[in-house]
Amino acid sequence: MIDPVFLDTPLYRCEALEPGLGCAVSIKLETANPVRSFKARGTELFASLLADSGSRDVVCASAGNLGQALAWSGRGRGLEVTVVASRSAPAVKLDRIRALGARLELVDGDHEMARERAAAIARYDGVRLFEDSLDIETCEGAATIGLELVGTAPSFDTVLIALGGGALATGVGHVLKTSAPDVEVICVQPLGAPAMTRSWRGRRVVTTESTDTIADGVAGRRPIPAVLDDLLLVADDAVLVQEASIIAGMRMLLDHAGLVVEPSAALGIAAVLEDRDRFAGRHVVTIVCGGNVDVDAYHRWLGTPPGHTS
Repeated sequence: MIDPVFLDTPLYRCEALEPGLGCAVSIKLETANPVRSFKARGTELFASLLADSGSRDVVCASAGNLGQALAWSGRGRGLEVTVVASRSAPAVKLDRIRALGARLELVDGDHEMARERAAAIARYDGVRLFEDSLDIETCEGAATIGLELVGTAPSFDTVLIALGGGALATGVGHVLKTSAPDVEVICVQPLGAPAMTRSWRGRRVVTTESTDTIADGVAGRRPIPAVLDDLLLVADDAVLVQEASIIAGMRMLLDHAGLVVEPSAALGIAAVLEDRDRFAGRHVVTIVCGGNVDVDAYHRWLGTPPGHTS
């Protein structure tokens, strides 16, 4: 059901990163596709099933990447897609949602407010609500990344996964724990958006009042209980990283891998930067999960002038 353009993404050893990180590093690149993130793997599954059921209207809340992916998948299947997003979401993501033909509604407040508004639209208008990480298709779509990882006769011993709502971590983690149980699954979250990590550590849902991170794609405050249950089964560890480390990871991916990534995609590199001793001598895979970043903000974070590419 998934368009091949989103499958079999590059997986390669990136030796240029290794001197600065002190370990072997492979990259699973999920940005080289029409929506520049892994999210379409899940929206392709969902949109196919929804279209087959005869339904045509769907609404979702999105920090930006899910909305783009659902708009792309829905457009090709005749679905009427509404995306609710925070007014403070990166303009580049909002512009692409509109360009892909979805109806976009903006709310004041953060992603959790967008989730509440999307649920209200679904209730009052009688349309299908699509929820990232809760709808199993988002996890199954992410799991295809895991299938591709284990299908390479892996020499890696650790996978670093950005942790937000949990679809990526639980999907990939499920496959690894089933097919490559010796591989350590480490989830990474910003210190400024720690709800899911705190929940994993406490083995119960922990919510936060606010978030404070440039990694908008993982900035949730209210973990979904069913997703936490899955995460507890597959994650070996969950770590928090500082904003400075995220920016340093973005800089390394630009300078040494030629990759322009959004902050969430640099979380794995940030985790290694903050604990080199832990990863010394190991072979890690980091999933570069998204590349939708506001250009002006990107240059501001990295301290580079517009037009800088290396």
